[in-house]
Amino acid sequence: MQPNGIEGQRYRDVMSAFPSGVVVLTAFGEDGQPRGLTVSAFCAVSLDPPLALVCVDKTSNTLPAVKHTGGFTANILAAGREQIARRMATKLTDKFDGLSWSRPGGSVGGPILRDEIAAYAVCVLRETIDAGDHWILIGLVTAGSHFHDVTPMVFQRGSYG
Repeated sequence: MQPNGIEGQRYRDVMSAFPSGVVVLTAFGEDGQPRGLTVSAFCAVSLDPPLALVCVDKTSNTLPAVKHTGGFTANILAAGREQIARRMATKLTDKFDGLSWSRPGGSVGGPILRDEIAAYAVCVLRETIDAGDHWILIGLVTAGSHFHDVTPMVFQRGSYG
Protein backbone atom coordinates (compact mmCIF):
# COMPACT_ATOMS: atom_id res chain seq x y z
CA MET A 1 0.00 0.00 0.00
CA GLN A 2 1.33 3.43 -1.00
CA PRO A 3 1.50 5.94 1.92
CA ASN A 4 -0.26 9.30 1.56
CA GLY A 5 1.84 12.40 1.14
CA ILE A 6 2.32 15.01 3.84
CA GLU A 7 -0.29 17.80 4.06
CA GLY A 8 0.44 20.68 1.67
CA GLN A 9 1.14 23.50 4.12
CA ARG A 10 3.33 21.32 6.32
CA TYR A 11 5.29 20.22 3.25
CA ARG A 12 5.77 23.86 2.24
CA ASP A 13 6.98 24.71 5.78
CA VAL A 14 9.44 21.80 5.80
CA MET A 15 10.87 22.63 2.37
CA SER A 16 11.14 26.36 3.11
CA ALA A 17 13.68 25.57 5.84
CA PHE A 18 16.12 24.48 3.13
CA PRO A 19 17.94 27.54 1.74
CA SER A 20 18.17 27.72 -2.02
CA GLY A 21 19.53 29.99 -4.67
CA VAL A 22 17.19 32.21 -6.67
CA VAL A 23 17.12 31.79 -10.44
CA VAL A 24 15.28 33.69 -13.14
CA LEU A 25 14.66 31.21 -15.93
CA THR A 26 14.36 32.91 -19.32
CA ALA A 27 13.48 32.00 -22.92
CA PHE A 28 12.12 33.74 -26.00
CA GLY A 29 8.51 33.25 -27.09
CA GLU A 30 7.28 32.55 -30.61
CA ASP A 31 6.87 36.32 -30.98
CA GLY A 32 10.56 36.83 -30.19
CA GLN A 33 9.74 38.56 -26.90
CA PRO A 34 11.50 37.58 -23.66
CA ARG A 35 9.74 35.47 -21.07
CA GLY A 36 10.90 34.69 -17.55
CA LEU A 37 9.97 33.30 -14.16
CA THR A 38 11.56 33.00 -10.74
CA VAL A 39 12.46 29.49 -9.55
CA SER A 40 14.25 28.14 -6.50
CA ALA A 41 14.55 24.53 -7.70
CA PHE A 42 17.68 24.60 -9.86
CA CYS A 43 20.74 22.40 -9.47
CA ALA A 44 23.58 20.58 -11.15
CA VAL A 45 22.85 17.04 -12.34
CA SER A 46 26.05 15.88 -14.01
CA LEU A 47 29.55 17.14 -14.75
CA ASP A 48 30.10 14.91 -17.78
CA PRO A 49 28.04 15.82 -19.70
CA PRO A 50 27.32 19.18 -18.01
CA LEU A 51 23.62 18.89 -17.10
CA ALA A 52 21.42 21.07 -14.90
CA LEU A 53 17.80 20.72 -13.89
CA VAL A 54 15.07 23.18 -13.07
CA CYS A 55 11.52 22.59 -11.85
CA VAL A 56 8.79 24.67 -13.51
CA ASP A 57 5.11 24.92 -12.58
CA LYS A 58 2.93 23.46 -15.33
CA THR A 59 0.90 26.71 -15.48
CA SER A 60 3.98 28.86 -16.18
CA ASN A 61 3.70 31.43 -18.97
CA THR A 62 7.40 30.86 -19.70
CA LEU A 63 7.12 27.12 -20.30
CA PRO A 64 5.78 27.45 -23.90
CA ALA A 65 8.76 29.70 -24.74
CA VAL A 66 11.20 27.09 -23.38
CA LYS A 67 9.53 24.41 -25.49
CA HIS A 68 9.44 26.70 -28.55
CA THR A 69 13.16 27.53 -28.46
CA GLY A 70 14.31 24.17 -27.11
CA GLY A 71 16.31 25.77 -24.34
CA PHE A 72 16.57 28.29 -21.52
CA THR A 73 18.94 30.49 -19.60
CA ALA A 74 19.23 30.13 -15.82
CA ASN A 75 20.14 33.57 -14.40
CA ILE A 76 21.43 33.09 -10.84
CA LEU A 77 20.39 36.33 -9.15
CA ALA A 78 22.79 38.47 -7.19
CA ALA A 79 22.06 39.35 -3.56
CA GLY A 80 19.93 42.47 -3.21
CA ARG A 81 17.84 41.79 -6.33
CA GLU A 82 14.63 40.93 -4.45
CA GLN A 83 12.59 43.30 -6.62
CA ILE A 84 13.62 41.38 -9.77
CA ALA A 85 12.84 38.04 -8.11
CA ARG A 86 9.36 39.23 -7.07
CA ARG A 87 8.66 40.82 -10.45
CA MET A 88 9.60 37.66 -12.36
CA ALA A 89 7.40 35.58 -10.03
CA THR A 90 4.29 37.34 -11.39
CA LYS A 91 2.22 36.77 -14.54
CA LEU A 92 2.90 40.33 -15.79
CA THR A 93 3.59 40.66 -19.50
CA ASP A 94 6.03 43.59 -19.17
CA LYS A 95 8.51 41.94 -16.77
CA PHE A 96 11.54 42.92 -18.86
CA ASP A 97 10.66 46.61 -19.29
CA GLY A 98 13.55 48.71 -17.99
CA LEU A 99 15.88 45.72 -17.51
CA SER A 100 19.26 45.50 -19.18
CA TRP A 101 19.68 42.12 -20.87
CA SER A 102 21.52 40.49 -23.74
CA ARG A 103 20.92 37.56 -26.06
CA PRO A 104 23.11 34.50 -25.64
CA GLY A 105 25.16 33.40 -28.63
CA GLY A 106 23.53 30.61 -30.61
CA SER A 107 19.90 29.78 -31.20
CA VAL A 108 18.85 28.59 -27.72
CA GLY A 109 18.60 30.20 -24.33
CA GLY A 110 16.86 33.28 -23.10
CA PRO A 111 17.87 36.75 -21.99
CA ILE A 112 20.94 37.10 -19.80
CA LEU A 113 20.14 39.66 -17.09
CA ARG A 114 23.57 41.31 -17.19
CA ASP A 115 23.34 43.69 -14.21
CA GLU A 116 21.30 41.43 -11.93
CA ILE A 117 23.22 38.17 -11.71
CA ALA A 118 26.05 36.31 -9.97
CA ALA A 119 26.20 33.70 -12.77
CA TYR A 120 24.25 32.28 -15.69
CA ALA A 121 23.95 29.01 -17.59
CA VAL A 122 22.57 28.67 -21.12
CA CYS A 123 20.96 25.26 -21.63
CA VAL A 124 19.66 23.16 -24.50
CA LEU A 125 16.57 21.25 -23.34
CA ARG A 126 17.44 17.54 -23.23
CA GLU A 127 14.58 15.99 -21.27
CA THR A 128 11.24 16.90 -19.73
CA ILE A 129 9.89 14.81 -16.85
CA ASP A 130 6.31 14.99 -15.57
CA ALA A 131 6.45 15.47 -11.78
CA GLY A 132 3.09 16.28 -10.15
CA ASP A 133 2.17 19.94 -10.67
CA HIS A 134 5.63 20.72 -12.11
CA TRP A 135 7.84 19.71 -15.03
CA ILE A 136 11.46 18.83 -14.39
CA LEU A 137 13.51 20.26 -17.24
CA ILE A 138 16.97 18.84 -17.78
CA GLY A 139 19.28 20.95 -19.89
CA LEU A 140 22.71 20.51 -21.38
CA VAL A 141 24.73 23.55 -20.33
CA THR A 142 26.31 24.96 -23.50
CA ALA A 143 27.53 28.34 -22.20
CA GLY A 144 27.80 30.26 -18.96
CA SER A 145 29.81 32.52 -16.75
CA HIS A 146 30.11 33.59 -13.13
CA PHE A 147 31.26 36.76 -11.45
CA HIS A 148 33.66 36.16 -8.52
CA ASP A 149 32.91 39.46 -6.79
CA VAL A 150 29.09 39.07 -6.84
CA THR A 151 27.33 37.27 -3.98
CA PRO A 152 24.35 35.13 -5.06
CA MET A 153 20.91 35.61 -3.52
CA VAL A 154 19.49 32.99 -1.14
CA PHE A 155 15.84 32.23 -0.37
CA GLN A 156 14.73 30.63 2.89
CA ARG A 157 11.47 30.60 4.86
CA GLY A 158 9.86 33.15 2.55
CA SER A 159 12.68 35.69 2.75
CA TYR A 160 15.50 36.72 0.45
CA GLY A 161 19.01 37.14 1.79
